[in-house]
Amino acid sequence: MGFDFVFANLNRRLKMDGRELLAQVPDKATKCVFFDPQYRGVLDKMNYGNEGKSRGIERSALPQMDEDTIKEFLVQIERVLAPNGYLFLWIDKFHLLDGSMTAWIKELHSLAIVDMVVWDKQKIGMGYRTRRRCEYCVIVQKEPRKAKSTWQIHNLADVWLEKLTNKAHTHSKPVVLQKQLILAVTNKNDLVIDPCAGGFSVLEACMLTDRNFLGCDLLG
Repeated sequence: MGFDFVFANLNRRLKMDGRELLAQVPDKATKCVFFDPQYRGVLDKMNYGNEGKSRGIERSALPQMDEDTIKEFLVQIERVLAPNGYLFLWIDKFHLLDGSMTAWIKELHSLAIVDMVVWDKQKIGMGYRTRRRCEYCVIVQKEPRKAKSTWQIHNLADVWLEKLTNKAHTHSKPVVLQKQLILAVTNKNDLVIDPCAGGFSVLEACMLTDRNFLGCDLLG
């Protein structure tokens, strides 16, 4: 492990397993990690017989993560985060409600949930009883947990309205929100890591904020 790998691969779209990428990153190397696992939650728990059909084709075709895989990522993320550093963890409502996400974080004794942002996509999606319109970004911080000296933006609402402009990936995330989160916890030229980059929206946010991006996706 060393910074040679990091410096050689900054601000690129790497095609590789995110666990392999994280394994190359030195301890305490970054103040900011984004993690957007490919959960089974939505497709399994909203099983109305149409998985892999119609609008679900793209989503169903993506490599799915089991809980052991997600925990492997979180262990590595805890290692590469600097003290006071932040993890922005995208999560679906089923993992949010059943408590599994909270249990994963509790297993990592230096991490704790400190806040959450609800992303209102302003577009109704899948659902039966209710239709999905929101996604959730859980804010996790590494100890020693401090707010005043680590968070630089104080007008960020915990419900964020943003329509997607780039829909190149079925799990595209809001660039402007991620830009604000990056500005809140990092400084110019700092390193931001995204080991499951999907459509590389975090890379785009880093380019807009003069931060250095290190990230990858299985599909490149």
